[in-house]
Amino acid sequence: MVLKTSGIDNCNIQELKDLCNINSIWTVDLAYLLQKFSIKFSYFTVTLGANPTYSAEKFYMDQFSNDLVRVDMLFQNASSGGIDIQCRSISEREISLFILSGKYVAIALVDQYKLSDSWLKDACLSEFVGGDTAYTGHYIVICGYNSDTDEFEIRDPASSRKSRLITSKCLEEARRSFGTDEDLLLISLEKCDDQDCLAV
Repeated sequence: MVLKTSGIDNCNIQELKDLCNINSIWTVDLAYLLQKFSIKFSYFTVTLGANPTYSAEKFYMDQFSNDLVRVDMLFQNASSGGIDIQCRSISEREISLFILSGKYVAIALVDQYKLSDSWLKDACLSEFVGGDTAYTGHYIVICGYNSDTDEFEIRDPASSRKSRLITSKCLEEARRSFGTDEDLLLISLEKCDDQDCLAV
């Protein structure tokens, strides 16, 4: 979705999988992937590297020992590879201002259950939610913001709907859930020659 928005149409999902060459995708992997396509972005996270407290989390458990060294190495090499990682939280207010400028979209790591649960509550269907409610990492694209209703427009690759609106509160809850590290890739839609043109 982001590549197409940036004008790159000559790559399909299988080619992207081949470029990643792994099954366990972390946000830092997406950062390196965007870098390969010369997409200009900033990466915000509250944890530099793989958070060791996630090793007992069901979602991470199977792959964590394999991912730990690899992910930490990607973080260590990011700066020399031209990848801008900022170790800080970014608020929904900041995100809304970037999105409203029309110059950015964002990829956010969210807890899929919290995102879905919030939508079901809004639709008065919460009684149909059942099963495991443990953290499930999932990426969405944030592409719009309505300041009148305080809602973000998102594109969800797991949804059949082209887009949907979620409240700022819902996004915050899903994005700040334990397991996400509040990871966000803020992607510039502006074309420029200077690799350092994205200053946020």
